[in-house]
Amino acid sequence: MREVVPSQKLNGEMLEKLSTNTVADALRYFSGIQLKDYGGVGGIKTVNIRSMGTHHLGISYDGIQLGNAQNGQIDLGQFSLDNVEEITLYNGQKSAIFQPASDFGNAGAIYIRTRAPEFSRSEESGVRSDNTNLKFKAQYGSSDMLRLSGLWEQKISETVSSSLSAGFLTASGKYKFRYERRYPNGKTAWDTTAVRQNGDIHAERVEANLFGRLTQGSWQVKAYLYNSARGIPGAIVNNVWRRGERQQDLNTFVQAAYDQNIGEGFSTRWLAKYAYYNTHYVNRDSTQLPVDNRYKQQEVYLSTANVLELLPNWSASLSYDFKWNKLNADIWNFTYPTRISNLVSLATAIDYKHLKAQGSILATFINDKTHRRGEFAGQDSHSSLSKLTPALFVNVYPFQGTFFSMRAYVKKSFRMPTFNDLYYTDMGNANLVPESALQYDAGFALNKHFQHGIVRHAEMHFDVYYNTVHDKIVAYPKGQQFRWTMLNLGKVHIKGIDVEAEADFQIGKDLVATARAQYTYQDARDVTDPADSYYKHQIPYIPWHSGSAIVGLSYKNWNLNYSFIYAGERYDEQENILYNHMEPWYTSDLSLRYQFLVKSAKLIVQADVNNLLDQDYEVIVNYPMPGRNYKLTLSVEI
Repeated sequence: MREVVPSQKLNGEMLEKLSTNTVADALRYFSGIQLKDYGGVGGIKTVNIRSMGTHHLGISYDGIQLGNAQNGQIDLGQFSLDNVEEITLYNGQKSAIFQPASDFGNAGAIYIRTRAPEFSRSEESGVRSDNTNLKFKAQYGSSDMLRLSGLWEQKISETVSSSLSAGFLTASGKYKFRYERRYPNGKTAWDTTAVRQNGDIHAERVEANLFGRLTQGSWQVKAYLYNSARGIPGAIVNNVWRRGERQQDLNTFVQAAYDQNIGEGFSTRWLAKYAYYNTHYVNRDSTQLPVDNRYKQQEVYLSTANVLELLPNWSASLSYDFKWNKLNADIWNFTYPTRISNLVSLATAIDYKHLKAQGSILATFINDKTHRRGEFAGQDSHSSLSKLTPALFVNVYPFQGTFFSMRAYVKKSFRMPTFNDLYYTDMGNANLVPESALQYDAGFALNKHFQHGIVRHAEMHFDVYYNTVHDKIVAYPKGQQFRWTMLNLGKVHIKGIDVEAEADFQIGKDLVATARAQYTYQDARDVTDPADSYYKHQIPYIPWHSGSAIVGLSYKNWNLNYSFIYAGERYDEQENILYNHMEPWYTSDLSLRYQFLVKSAKLIVQADVNNLLDQDYEVIVNYPMPGRNYKLTLSVEI
């Protein structure tokens, strides 16, 4: 309700045209986002917003946040786009007051919305209108990748419908790469071509939804299951190409949402969720100690959000969230932590003439307990924390209409150390303090539609921002991808610029063109201690310059899309020295799509070439990415 600051969006139609299969692939086209990709179809993929780290970014699936209390990392490669209607990115937070209390605590937010069934189809499509929709997709590509998915939507009654989405993925994960390393004096240390090993994946995904409409309301129930077994190829270090690490994940959750308007002045939303995550990690590398551990997470989440319309242009909300997280593991001397979180938010919004404004304050109360067993029984610990985090968003429309607007916000937030940060047997630090952030942002937006001429729509967003992060916690791979080395950088200052522009063109009767580009500049420096050798150096893995561009052409039933992604130079360690320098990289992707009708079925054939110019590059040091690779996709809608 009454969003103050506009968001970045990719809708279902654009997601289908791009060469994207997972949520992680799609997020590469948003400004301010840095993607950590460990390579290949099965490589873990996480995102970072405006240099503040993955943990400050809230990711919601149909309105309820995804959680991982163990390490705070959400592997976005697990979430397919086959049933996604829209992906939305907000900086600061979603600037609408009708939302769960947890959503007020994020430094940025990604919302993934699944497709809701629609059964009224136009006669132009040639597809008859009935109570059932079916969609099947098959994809084959490089690295022996085979991806199958299906979607069944059923109209149960005039007010209730269902959807069942399932997918299967298998790939060997093998691809050629070039491994080149040079000494600081410029001499070649290693330069060879090899095949990436132990990057295979087998995964199954099942998602079931029930949608219901009420008088002035709606409800939704979702059940989700993801099961995978993958190899972890590890870092290429000291000319070692093969690793013995394996990981199995069984992630499942059930969630429900209920929305109701009572009269014209009050709205309420109730959310509930239970999640269970089982991770089995094995390392049989003969050069390291053998590891065979299981981690079991549970989460219970309850939320209520309520909005009262005080005046026609003034509303207020009160939200409350409860979270219970527990982690078990079969590790010697494990602490068996439990965390209880209570969050209460109070917010108000004004929408009057040329002004939109929103203010909020979030109170967070967290209690952690550990429960040791065996010879360490009785050495339990208990800690508690409370925080207040305010935010203020303002958007001004100085002219008639909404084609130009100026916005600004200031927001305070924090993130708790994860269970691994605090209690992990090898490197947990129970004395870690929460990581806090303060964000300032100012920008403007232009948005114009045209009735005549070639240009039919043009839009531009420009933002400058300044963030400070205190007690910053940074995680690096520790040889093995699943384990981490924890570093506390202390204090970081982040300055940046985000620019996004897009336009639609009507060229003749049947030719339509779209263009979208984004650019990000980030200066993120460690300012903890002037005595440090890396004082005022750029923090690891943050490029000063990055961006992307998408150009699409549609002619009758044909569609051609070209996308370009660029990441500038950066460093893989705290010291910005030549030895730690990482070269810029860029990739070009090309897709050609053709759709046609066969009786009552719509068929789509799509061919993709990714990394068209066969660039050798690494997103994470010593994790080489695939070179030129191909995909062929066939979709059938009935």
